[in-house]
Amino acid sequence: MSFKSKVLAAAATLTLVGGVAMAGALTAAPASAATPSCGPLCLNLFSFQFGTHRSPNFTADVFRQGERTGQPIILFRTANYDPALDWTFNFQGTVADFFAAGLVSSSLALHYGCIGGVNFPTCPFSVLTTGTPGKDSNFLAVENEYSPFGVNSGLCMGVAATAFQNEGVTLQPCGVSARTVWVLDTLDQQFTHAWAHGYIPLINGSNTNFSHPFVLTYPTNGFPTDKPRPQLIVRNLTGFSFHVGNLFGTGANGNQLWGATFGQLR
Repeated sequence: MSFKSKVLAAAATLTLVGGVAMAGALTAAPASAATPSCGPLCLNLFSFQFGTHRSPNFTADVFRQGERTGQPIILFRTANYDPALDWTFNFQGTVADFFAAGLVSSSLALHYGCIGGVNFPTCPFSVLTTGTPGKDSNFLAVENEYSPFGVNSGLCMGVAATAFQNEGVTLQPCGVSARTVWVLDTLDQQFTHAWAHGYIPLINGSNTNFSHPFVLTYPTNGFPTDKPRPQLIVRNLTGFSFHVGNLFGTGANGNQLWGATFGQLR
């Protein structure tokens, strides 16, 4: 798959996961988010709990615009003048690509970046991947870089240590380790109502728990206008994973489901 094709595929996964028209997701929104300087590839990550592709309402934000390692990541009300909401979509390909680059573990790659007969002899069965269904288990992965006014900071959304329960999500150096890598987890959302409308869990690349992976989570009972501002965390995936009896459920809990739009929304 070419780099251009991979970029389009990753964008489609976040905005078109179950057949929702990407153009509609990107153009129908009357709300505002990223600054004009951030440009058309600016990423607006929002929670299924508080928004939709049409109205994200609250998107990922760097607390107090602090451009430094360890700065907390929160959700904040959309505005097209706030550089703390500016993120760029740094896409390097699939989990297998990250594995080949030495940035994720073999255990993570076996579950989410496996190409049968190439990097592993056989792979866990998976319905939806970038490769051959039933043979490959290779999922798309991204890094989200903080880019106030469109200027890349070299700092990405991640965790400071190997993911553990309730660990805070912060700015961390991009491209250094699996801790800033996020796997687009379509595995646990297939055929659910939320998946069909473009909402999926995001697994942290440093995850070591494959029965209940550590995913991006909004704190339970928190709200973006609360003070102090609730910080995004990683927690074990909860709710109902994909199975025959859950074809039309929501799958993972709402505070662990995420969608995205791109560019400055007007």
